[in-house]
Amino acid sequence: MKLTLFDLDHTLLSGDSDVLWVDFLMDRGVVDRAAFAARNADVEARYKAGTVNAQEFADFYVGTLGGRAPAQWEPLRQEFLATQIVPRIPPAAIALVNQHLDAGDLVVLTTATNRFITELTALYLDIEHLIATDCELADGSFTGRTQGTLNMREGKVTRLHEWLRARGHALDQFDSTAYSDSINDLPLLSVANHPVAVDPDPRLAEQARERGWPVVTLDR
Repeated sequence: MKLTLFDLDHTLLSGDSDVLWVDFLMDRGVVDRAAFAARNADVEARYKAGTVNAQEFADFYVGTLGGRAPAQWEPLRQEFLATQIVPRIPPAAIALVNQHLDAGDLVVLTTATNRFITELTALYLDIEHLIATDCELADGSFTGRTQGTLNMREGKVTRLHEWLRARGHALDQFDSTAYSDSINDLPLLSVANHPVAVDPDPRLAEQARERGWPVVTLDR
């Protein structure tokens, strides 16, 4: 059996969903630019460097949802997909996903970005299976906090094993391929049979050279 794992941000998407979401909310006047712009840039920079604390990263972005129900966010979520996400998905990324789907692989989108923001992207890409950071709900509204294991760094491996186990499988039953751009996904890439660096950041590019991993470009 073949398992294919795709990271989302800067891998299948030319940009970062979390960062784009905050920019989108600032443009729409939903959050205050003076309060969010500098911190958004700071968290993004430290994420790219692999130095940001995972819980801090998740809390900042999931926190933007706090106080509203999913239905209240839905019109903005749909607009965000159409105006900010779809135009940033390169044709080469769509072609690669379709290649694996057409081959009958079990294809999973695995992302540190929260499920509410990314599940429409997965649907757009025809990827049925999504592993993402989960948002806490209370009384039908987002609390602004995460729930469970963050799907980031080593957490991506933990969540993958949990997801497979719930389906009655184990990772070693599969011939697995993983695609990512980020040093943050080194743990995930390291457990795959066929790790692939996609438009990698400098630290992942160095790891790919040292380990002899293939490097591909989708962002054109």
